Amino acid sequence: MRTALVGGGATGIGRAAAERLLRNGYQVVLTGRRADVLAAAALDLDDAQGRVGWLVADVAGHETAERLVAEVCDRYGGIDVLVLNAGGPPPARILDVDDESWQAAFDLLLRGPMRLVRRVAPGMAERGFGRIVFVTSTATRQPMPDLAASVVLRTAVTAAAKLLAREYAAAGVTVNCVAPGATATERRTRILTARAQASGRAYAEVDAEDSANIPAGRPGTPEEIAAAIGFLASPEASYVNGTVLTVDGGRTETI
Repeated sequence: MRTALVGGGATGIGRAAAERLLRNGYQVVLTGRRADVLAAAALDLDDAQGRVGWLVADVAGHETAERLVAEVCDRYGGIDVLVLNAGGPPPARILDVDDESWQAAFDLLLRGPMRLVRRVAPGMAERGFGRIVFVTSTATRQPMPDLAASVVLRTAVTAAAKLLAREYAAAGVTVNCVAPGATATERRTRILTARAQASGRAYAEVDAEDSANIPAGRPGTPEEIAAAIGFLASPEASYVNGTVLTVDGGRTETI
């Protein structure tokens, strides 16, 4: 049985992705920073067949990748699918992001995930199958001024994924991005709360305005994002490599 490691797997998009991959026949290992939340999610997702595990890990930590990959490989024999999903940096405009915040965002979104990829991709290539999926954002194509650190670093992640896609493609390993638009998660609530506070308006007004700017008329669900992740992680997506799959209800205006 193939194993999928899912970052931020206890809540939101990560939780939905884990559930989708489980349904698709993978053994799933959830990671995140809170043991209690991970344990509860694993218990809820498990189908009594022992196919859901969890490990506490902070992807931004300097020693995380080596320890995490070693533990997963020791327990489950290897990592076949790697879903790199993490909550974004706090909302802020470009000149309001200080040095410490830039470093934290860099470690969380780019350096930490790249450490994991360096340790996982060669093993995937040796086994002849691998799927690496970065969860990014439509803000990399249509920047949002109040999400500066996320825009800058996730754009860098998208470039890194494009370069990575060439490395082991002939060995059956693909690297792609899923770029969600507005999605009904705690992250969206925090972003809209910050916008409401900055503008002195009610949250409901900001929420309605944001939804009105989406052709679908609503934010997406984590399950809708997970469906895209599940496809890219599947054997059927073997010829999809180095691309960005946008899931945003039609909101992104660039061609």
